[in-house]
Amino acid sequence: MKKLLLFSLLGVASCELPPRQGSTAGVANTFTETTPPGATEEYVMVTTAVSMPMYVNHDQATFLRWGRAHKVKVSILGPADWDVPAQINTIEEVIGTRPAGLLINGTDPAIGPVLNKAVAAGIPTVVYDSDIPNSKRHAFLGTDWYEIGKMQGNEMVRLLGGKGKIAYMGILGLTNMEAGFRGLLDVVKNYPGIEIVGKFDDKANVEDAARITSDLLAAHPDLAGLCGFDSNSGPGMGLAVKEAGRVGKVKITTVDWEPEHLQLVQEGVIQMLAGQKRELFTWYGAQFLYDMVHQTNRLSAHDEQAGITNIPTAVNTGLLRITKKNVNEFISRSAN
Repeated sequence: MKKLLLFSLLGVASCELPPRQGSTAGVANTFTETTPPGATEEYVMVTTAVSMPMYVNHDQATFLRWGRAHKVKVSILGPADWDVPAQINTIEEVIGTRPAGLLINGTDPAIGPVLNKAVAAGIPTVVYDSDIPNSKRHAFLGTDWYEIGKMQGNEMVRLLGGKGKIAYMGILGLTNMEAGFRGLLDVVKNYPGIEIVGKFDDKANVEDAARITSDLLAAHPDLAGLCGFDSNSGPGMGLAVKEAGRVGKVKITTVDWEPEHLQLVQEGVIQMLAGQKRELFTWYGAQFLYDMVHQTNRLSAHDEQAGITNIPTAVNTGLLRITKKNVNEFISRSAN
């Protein structure tokens, strides 16, 4: 069993470390959020790369805040690294503990069968971030990655005036990022003055993104633009562009809005961030689970027998467009 971690988050100083009730040996050695007095329901989030700052600062912080607001127990489980098989194993074991609801980060289509097991076991199951359309999950909340790609494409066209060499990078092969790549290409193909010099896999690693960018700048001294699709693409590209003395000459658009991304926008290194509303993923995802458990909105005399799910099937939470004009609003928010 891979190492599992549950992280207490900012502002949660009194976490306990008890084994989860009904847990199997594989999930016993986990940290758990303090259970409010009288709490009888447990809602479990399962992700992978559980220590990734983007997950910790947005998804997990919101999920814990939601649990406190509703006075229910919440737990966050998953492997420390990007390890989809370990995430699947974790979900398998959590199903046996019969939580009130499962909030699953849709990392890879391979988790579809285990989501079906959870649903078959009668556990409300909501997927967030990236959909698993081959599964029987009750609902999905997240961002349309094709629109992320289009947003970057349109911005790059505007920044370059429709002319110049560009490259793009992210985690190749992931369903959501490939959709983003398609969105970018569908915009750029309408501008023959833009030449794409390559698609690159930075493996969500800052060092890889910086190395790829440095190589591109050496091979294409007239490179005009870069588009990033994972959380570490932007910081890596920004680092290389700064080191090459090309700030402002090479335009950068990318995803996410962690403090380092915002700082690079403020410095004029990155021109636009396509931000996800991740807080909405987990707050409303958890609320959907709660509403299923408590039958908040009944649609028939017996929804389950009628084969009805009393929550939305899919929710697109939309995008944030962050530029130098509004970046201070997001920096101030991060500081609070």
